[in-house]
Amino acid sequence: MQIADTQEGKNVSRDTLRLINAALDRAEPDLAVFSGDQIQGESPAFKSKNAYENVKRTLTDIIRPLEERGVPFAATFGNHDSKSKISKKEQAEIYKSFKNCVDFVVNEEDCGTYTIPIKSSGGEKTVFNIYMVDSGGETKGGGYGPVTERQIDWYRRERDRLKDENGDYVPSMVFQHIPVEEYYNILKKADKKTPGAVRAFRKYKNQFFILDDKKVWQKESFQEYPAVPDINTGEFAAMKEKGDVFAIYVGHDHKNSFAGTHDGMDLGYTPGAGFNNYGMGADRGVRVFEINEENPREYKTYTLSFRELIGPNVEKPFRDFVFAHIPTTVDAAVLLGKKVLGALAGAALTAAVLYLIIKN
Repeated sequence: MQIADTQEGKNVSRDTLRLINAALDRAEPDLAVFSGDQIQGESPAFKSKNAYENVKRTLTDIIRPLEERGVPFAATFGNHDSKSKISKKEQAEIYKSFKNCVDFVVNEEDCGTYTIPIKSSGGEKTVFNIYMVDSGGETKGGGYGPVTERQIDWYRRERDRLKDENGDYVPSMVFQHIPVEEYYNILKKADKKTPGAVRAFRKYKNQFFILDDKKVWQKESFQEYPAVPDINTGEFAAMKEKGDVFAIYVGHDHKNSFAGTHDGMDLGYTPGAGFNNYGMGADRGVRVFEINEENPREYKTYTLSFRELIGPNVEKPFRDFVFAHIPTTVDAAVLLGKKVLGALAGAALTAAVLYLIIKN
């Protein structure tokens, strides 16, 4: 089970926990992966003198449903996790303090990028592998930083190590927070008046996109442009080299939930799960993967939503309505602000003209 973007503050939403608990009971997963933005790092509680205790309390609340059921979990980081006063290394140590946390190496350079090798049922060799990748944070000029060349080199070494140990390249999936640029290859450009067209910003500024029916095989929601890094360092290309990685799944853009295939690799989105930040109302959810060791590439995947598991009624409907309609990025907020100012200026001009007409 992939849990994306809980993005919680000091007081975790009851609805976030209701969703996680209900999804665990329905799917009974063997492993859960948190793909980043577990915490709202910029929250004052995570920058105060009690920041460590507050972060640990929030992570404890989020992980407790898994711990109570004995479900192993793994976690990597998103751009909001890195905004906390508590470093990612310290956060990693908090994760490792839970007995059901999958063991991973914590280092100063990159404590959110590691492998989770899955052994065959007989335990003879690794038949499937998961790469957890820390896709980085935000850049000074806005936007997001890419996966680094150092991380890509690490991936190549791990890929080759697994091959040496098992006699062949191991079928693998990648979970990370921020999407790679190639997600745009499962979209197609559209006129802005096209129903469902989504406006993009930054590198794809003023372009509009819809899902490409020929490439997208699971359609649930496409409401945000893929907020990819401005620079493409070649992560997707590297993972295509030997054919071991067959899928990348991300979060980051809370209101997207779909999956498609580009150049033989699946690219998928998991919707946001947290109710203390923007999202899709009762359609927030998690993603489940069913993988058979005989042929991991022929996996099945589906989402479980709050609406399906619990119902349409959330605990704080007005706040959730606001979260469902606010701009999802700074660029979108700026555009909305310009439109509002333009409308106000137009209204003021109209009022002035009417005043002059009436006066005369």
